[in-house]
Amino acid sequence: MPFPLSPLALTRALVAVDSRNPSLVPDGPGEREVALLLANVLEEWGFAVHVADVAPGRSNVVARIGPTGVAPLVLNGHLDVVGTDGMSHAPFVPEMRDGNLYARGATDMKGGIAAMCVAAARAAAAGPLSREVVIAAVCDEEFASIGTRALLADGLTAAAAIITEPTRLAVVPAHKGFAWITVHLQGRAAHGSRYDVGIDANRLAARFLMALEAFEQQELTRRTHPLLGRASVHAPLIAGGTGWSTYADECTVKLERRTLPGEQPDTVLREVQALLDQLHATDPAFRATCTLGGAQPPLETPASHALVTSVVQACRAHGLAGTIDGLSCWTDAALFAEAGIPALCFGPGDIARAHSSTEWVELEQLEQAAAILQRVITS
Repeated sequence: MPFPLSPLALTRALVAVDSRNPSLVPDGPGEREVALLLANVLEEWGFAVHVADVAPGRSNVVARIGPTGVAPLVLNGHLDVVGTDGMSHAPFVPEMRDGNLYARGATDMKGGIAAMCVAAARAAAAGPLSREVVIAAVCDEEFASIGTRALLADGLTAAAAIITEPTRLAVVPAHKGFAWITVHLQGRAAHGSRYDVGIDANRLAARFLMALEAFEQQELTRRTHPLLGRASVHAPLIAGGTGWSTYADECTVKLERRTLPGEQPDTVLREVQALLDQLHATDPAFRATCTLGGAQPPLETPASHALVTSVVQACRAHGLAGTIDGLSCWTDAALFAEAGIPALCFGPGDIARAHSSTEWVELEQLEQAAAILQRVITS
C-alpha cells in the first residue's frame, strides 16, 4: 500500500524512530534509521533521493523533484532529536489526544519535516513545477550542524531556503546567534589559614561576574533588535577549587553570549577581554584570560525580501495573519544565509516545547503548514 500523502502520517512514522543525537546523548543511535525511512517514502512519492553519511550513523537525505536549470528552492529540517530523560510520555510512541500529537521530535522538528515533504509532493502532483524543490533533511543540527555544513560544503546552491523549525506558523526572517567564551582566572594556592599568601580564584571570578552583570545592564540592554529583543550573556558553568582548606588556584567560568545581527564573535571576545583588562588595571593580582569556543551567526533576512513576502502572502491566503516574528534560539537558517542563500524559518509547533518533558505538535498546524508551503512552492 502506498504511503499516504499526509503530514500527520509522515510525522507519526518519523517520531516513532529514535534519532537521538549521539553527540548529546551517549547512547543516541543517530539519524541513519530515520533517514532511510524518509528516503524510502520520498522515493515512493517520485523524488530523486540520495542518502549521504556525513559521519558513521549520521545521515543526510537530499531529495529532488521538479525541473532543473533554475536555482531551486530548498526546504530544510533536522532529523536529530535531543535526550528523553524525565519525559512525561513515551518519547517514541506517537500519541494523539486533544488535537495534538505527542512524541519527542513532534514539534522539534519532525512535524516540520513532514509538512515540507508533503507540500513538495503535493505541489509536484498538482502540475508541473516552475523550479526544482530540494528536500534537505539533515543530521546534527542540535549539536554542531555537521549535516547542513556538509550540504553547503558540497556546493548546494539555491534561490532561497525555508527551514521548517517550529514558529507557530509565524514567518521568521531573523534569529539570534551565540558565542561560547571560556574565562580562566588564575589565583594562588595556599593553606586556608594563609590569607597573606593565598589568592582565591573563585573570588576573582565573583568580581568578574559582577563586572559582567554591570556590562550587561549598562551596555547589552541598549543593543536591541525589533524582532529579537536585546543581546544577553549568562554564565552556565563555573568550576574552581580543590578542597575546603585550600585557596582556589584557578577558576573557570564559561559564558554563553546571545548575539544580534551585526555582532561578531571576535568583537564579543574583545568585550570580555576588556572587562578582564579593567579588573587587572585596578588590581595587578587579578589575572585572567579568555578564549572563544563555538559560535554560530545570527540570521537576518529583510522583511521586504521576496522570500519573506511570498510566505506572508501564502499564510494570508490560508486565513492566517502572516505575522513576522523572530526566534531567540539558533537554527541552520543562519548557515544558508552565511552561504549567500536567503533563508527564513516557518513551521508548525512551538519552540517553547522543544527539548521539554512534554512535547507535542498541533494536528491542525501540520496540515496548515503543508498547505501554505505548497502554495509557496507553486507561487
